[in-house]
Amino acid sequence: MDLQHTRDPRPSTAFARDRACASGPVRPPRRHLSGPAPLTLPAGLRTGLGHDAVGTSPEHGERILACLPRAGCVFADQDRWWWIVPAGSDIGVAWPHSAHYLSGDPSWTRTGGETRPAGPRLVHGPDGDSPYTAPIPLYFLVCRLTGVTPHWSLTP
Repeated sequence: MDLQHTRDPRPSTAFARDRACASGPVRPPRRHLSGPAPLTLPAGLRTGLGHDAVGTSPEHGERILACLPRAGCVFADQDRWWWIVPAGSDIGVAWPHSAHYLSGDPSWTRTGGETRPAGPRLVHGPDGDSPYTAPIPLYFLVCRLTGVTPHWSLTP
């Protein structure tokens, strides 16, 4: 049974807070960061939940991969390890500032079969037909490694 995932249309409290203080264009927190070069997902994966990515330092990336019971697609370059997570994995959680959370966008996430410019390479393929790393275990590991207390809310 395929469950449909729809992003909550209500702005998060962090977005509302930043919006009240902003001068100029309104942007959600940490989404204005430039993403990696286009990431090519292996062909044949089920991607019905959209694409977001969480960037971690390479040192944390290796430790996270060793600790996770299951990981999806993980890309790496010299600066960041990029974990593919379902769209909306930032709703209700406060990712540590050292982690870069990027919303999926066709300019940086593609499906297999297209040519890819130089950039992050796939360092871990998924164990099944899903490109996603479970965001909650990833979130807790990122928080633990960065020394940040996990924080979430039931209302975005």
